[in-house]
Amino acid sequence: MKISVVGIGYVGLVAAGGLAESGNHVICVDNDESKIANLKKGIIPIYEPGLAEIVKNNEKAGRLSFTTDLEYAVNNSKIIILGVGTPSAEDGSADISAVLAVCGKIAEYMKEYKIIVTKSTVPIGTHKIVADLLKSKTSVPFDYVSNPEFLKEGSAVDDFAKPDRVIIGTDSAEVQETMKQLYSPFMRKGSRIIFMDAASAETAKYAANVMLATRISFMNELSGLCEKCGADIEKVRAAIGSDPRIGNSFLFAGAGFGGSCFPKDVKAMIYMGKKMDCRQTIAESVQQANYNQHDRFADKILKYFAGRESKTTLAVWGLAFKAKTDDVRESPAIWCINKFLKAGFKKIKAFDPEAMETSKAVLKQSVEMVENEYRAIDGADALVIFTDWQQFRTPDFDLIKEKLKKPVIFDGRNLYEPADMRKLGVEYYGVGRA
Repeated sequence: MKISVVGIGYVGLVAAGGLAESGNHVICVDNDESKIANLKKGIIPIYEPGLAEIVKNNEKAGRLSFTTDLEYAVNNSKIIILGVGTPSAEDGSADISAVLAVCGKIAEYMKEYKIIVTKSTVPIGTHKIVADLLKSKTSVPFDYVSNPEFLKEGSAVDDFAKPDRVIIGTDSAEVQETMKQLYSPFMRKGSRIIFMDAASAETAKYAANVMLATRISFMNELSGLCEKCGADIEKVRAAIGSDPRIGNSFLFAGAGFGGSCFPKDVKAMIYMGKKMDCRQTIAESVQQANYNQHDRFADKILKYFAGRESKTTLAVWGLAFKAKTDDVRESPAIWCINKFLKAGFKKIKAFDPEAMETSKAVLKQSVEMVENEYRAIDGADALVIFTDWQQFRTPDFDLIKEKLKKPVIFDGRNLYEPADMRKLGVEYYGVGRA
């Protein structure tokens, strides 16, 4: 099939690469000229395991191309996929201005029937707004599909190739068949396509992310209770996760969730509830619990060094909101580091395998970025861990003890066993653990 993907971010580029990999001809469109120029040179704008190879191989095979010319893309594709950003506005709503702007241009350029597919996370009811906009600007026939994406940063390429489910929101039987054909290469072991109306598809996307965020926030609140009563959140997690009605996923306590999806979608759910006079109190609680967890973890460190802030150097391992990504949007690490800086800590030295550049744009010159994890701890008063990168799981503890002024670790990911740390002579503080 001939496809164009508009908006070449996490969702757009992964979708474009995955669809090209299955034999389609895909045109990638973005209004960022430097991004397109870099992609033509083989420079990938994001870090996502396996993505660079797929993009380069499919461009070489002639199935993937890059342009800033939306008109060319519209007139050389039957299916137009929207992956443009929908960031949170100040009131918490999802800003769909970019979606509407692109759709307005598509209507202007269309000369024949198109299927317009939205993969961006958009508010419930966007399908009607977009359809009305297109109809007001063109008499050329079209169909609109809500096809929300459920990729996880760090495993997005695999998630696209082996999806748990693909949700298709459309009332047209003909469009359902076309979309079924589009996704058939990823359904060899059995179809996992779920067809529904567009409103239900839009709702399902938010419902899934807010549900997962709820699980995380519940465990994080429970970790605070565990610390008060001497229980171990890891043992509690194992116990409740063994219940098949609950399962093990998204039950890990930590310093809070972040990223481009959960915080934004929780905010949007809260906003939509208020706008539709159907308050989403659980989503409100999830948001507050997450902020509380950021503060609870940061406050452990602030309390430990109270009165010594101006003489204290902290080593930070991990800046991305999770491993296998360079994304620092809404990262607990950034939240806590800003709190440490505001408290007047002497110096913060940080390392992340992939998120150094993205962090610099947020933290400016206030944090010293170093080339490896052991350089960060050299002469520091404590080590603070925010991201569960694999290389942090079994470090050289003898070297850590040697380089730190005092062997103190604050672990926001519960990477280590408290008993093991005590045997090593390390003063250790996890999340929800005695």
